Amino acid sequence: MTLGQEIITIGLCALATMLTRFLPFLMFRADKPTPKYVRYLGKALPAAIFGMLVVYCLKNVNVFTGSHGLPELIAIALVVGLHLWKRNMLLSIGGGTVCYMLLVQWIF
Repeated sequence: MTLGQEIITIGLCALATMLTRFLPFLMFRADKPTPKYVRYLGKALPAAIFGMLVVYCLKNVNVFTGSHGLPELIAIALVVGLHLWKRNMLLSIGGGTVCYMLLVQWIF
């Protein structure tokens, strides 16, 4: 890349970042109520993203070879247990990830 191309790329990245940060404040004013569909998305999307993360993580698990999916099953049980106990998605995902990594590196 030439210097000019690098400057244009950095400028476009900065512009796109600022646009995504400022656009919600421009579209949804504080003096007006938030539209119903935006409130619905705020409630529905976290669970949908979490479900998609589970599907993505389990897509290549083969229960007929190797560890038979035991590290994944143990990590999922930990995630569910942590989430039911603390109701903290960051703790649940982080705890499950650490558990899975420890299991596949040292046990299975």
